Formats: sequence, structure tokens, C-alpha cells
Amino acid sequence: MKETDAVRSLAALAQELRLRVFRALVVAGQGGLTPGDLGDQLAAAPATLSFHLKELTHAGLITQERQGRNLIYRASFATMNELLGYLTENCCQGAACLSPAAASCDC
Repeated sequence: MKETDAVRSLAALAQELRLRVFRALVVAGQGGLTPGDLGDQLAAAPATLSFHLKELTHAGLITQERQGRNLIYRASFATMNELLGYLTENCCQGAACLSPAAASCDC
């Protein structure tokens, strides 16, 4: 992943409702969700939700597929994994990272 792509993805996720939409689609898995289901689940107005879905789609974090009369939105797991890989590719300068117990220590 290029730095510009990472910045675009992180910028898209740096908004509360968009982050909630993305997380809901990750939980939904490959089955995805319709805008109506997302709106009900997140208590978001249709016009507001539409704007945020467009932003997430533009960032490549979600995909849209038409199934009959419905639109199905899904998290792009490939993009998500690329972003996570980009963020952690040089973790701890190649050494083993802290164990969960050491990471939670307030020392």
C-alpha cells in the first residue's frame, strides 16, 4: 500500500459514523448489509448514511454490489489487511513486539 492510499483510508475512518459503518460491515462479513439495515443498526438518516458510504467507497474501504433492487455494502477485507500491514510492517524494528501483558503494564 502506498502512503497516499493509507492516508486516504485513515482520513475516511477519522469520522465517528464512518468508523461505525466500517466496523458494522466488518462484523457482517461477506454477506454485507443494505443501507436500510445499516441505517437501522446505526440510527443514521438515509442522506447522512449515503454521504458516508460514498466516502468509504471512494477510499476503497468498502464495496457496493447491486442485488436485484438492493445495494449490498461489504467491507473490503483486502484493503483493510493492506492498511494493517502498512501500519505494522516495521513494527518494533523487526524485533519481537511486546507481549500483551507487557504492553498493558503502566511501568
